[in-house]
Amino acid sequence: MMNHIVILGAGQAGLQLADSLRREGHDGPITLIGEETQPPYQRPPLSKAFLLDQLEEDRLPLRPYSFFEQRNIITRFGTRATAIDREDRTVELDTGETLAYDRLALCLGANVRIPPIPGADLPHVLALRTLDDSLKLKAALAKAKSVVVIGGGFIGLEVAASARKMGKDVTIIEALDRVMKRAVSEPVSRFFEDLHRSHGSTLLLDTLTDAITPDGVSLKDGRNVPADLVVMGTGVSPCHELALTAGLNCENGILVDEFTRTSDPDIVAVGDCAAHPNHLTGQVLRLESVQNAIDQAKIAAKTLTGKPEAYTAVPWFWSDQFDIKLQMAGLSMDTDIAVTRGDPARSSFSIFYFRDGVLMAVDSINAPADHMAARRILAHDHRSLTPQEAADPAFDLKLAF
Repeated sequence: MMNHIVILGAGQAGLQLADSLRREGHDGPITLIGEETQPPYQRPPLSKAFLLDQLEEDRLPLRPYSFFEQRNIITRFGTRATAIDREDRTVELDTGETLAYDRLALCLGANVRIPPIPGADLPHVLALRTLDDSLKLKAALAKAKSVVVIGGGFIGLEVAASARKMGKDVTIIEALDRVMKRAVSEPVSRFFEDLHRSHGSTLLLDTLTDAITPDGVSLKDGRNVPADLVVMGTGVSPCHELALTAGLNCENGILVDEFTRTSDPDIVAVGDCAAHPNHLTGQVLRLESVQNAIDQAKIAAKTLTGKPEAYTAVPWFWSDQFDIKLQMAGLSMDTDIAVTRGDPARSSFSIFYFRDGVLMAVDSINAPADHMAARRILAHDHRSLTPQEAADPAFDLKLAF
């Protein structure tokens, strides 16, 4: 039996899945299809090192072309899937071809969410998701003097920090009352707000955008913010249209079980496009991170090779802004106790989040040892650390794992 596995999406998840399938012993055909013409590349540097010319474009690819040849992985870069026929087990491509599969993997990622703001389609309004986006943004920043970033999430703040490092006048407009509100606690938000202000950026919180004009941004409260470049940092939406059209169950992403299987057992979904049952929270979540893409892809490879294993990886994430590294482990939603370890005044501390006395997450700022310890505690026995121990700088976190 051929057992042809087709992977739609050639980002971090698609690449990892193709590699892991070979490592798990799959010797049948693998076809990796991606819309972008480039081979899989690193996305995190696009808002930071690459934008600042600290990393050359030829350093971005995750693997050389020889990698695919050596592992006998067929690549179709610059090709888009337009439809899935589950009954016939085929995928329609934008080239007009029909590709047959035995098992299918959806690693479709996410697209930038552009809110319906008048003027959002003006030529000086850019967003950042792909390498091509970053190249356009880099060229625009070279000419710009004033930059408005709409959205105070991770990408928006990272781009804002890069723009300030280039000497641009930067204004960050955030609709909520604090930055990164959906991902971090209030103390972490306030720390990063102070950080950006200390570097000369203007933050407008609880502020709604009314329209984007050729020379700036008009706010709902009547103010106007001048800008010759506007960056949309307004989040992303999962790419699940193909799955919806094919009749797969979707809700804020393609719904999968703990083995990454969709409502069709011959189709798995991985990464930013997939919503999975999270073992830490008991909720169905869609995570957007390199770690999640890699770890889920490894689980999907086991599923596709007949060795299913539940996805129980501890989520972790990082963000670099100016000289500060934020590292997050676990999920801090619905926690009831937060204790601080370290000294925020020295820009080196961690916040440990507990629910019913059980450690659920840790946010670390310039505290890599805390972060690594937190990941090990959460992965092994997250009941072993008490709030009192976490808050005590003299307590050795290694004793908790």
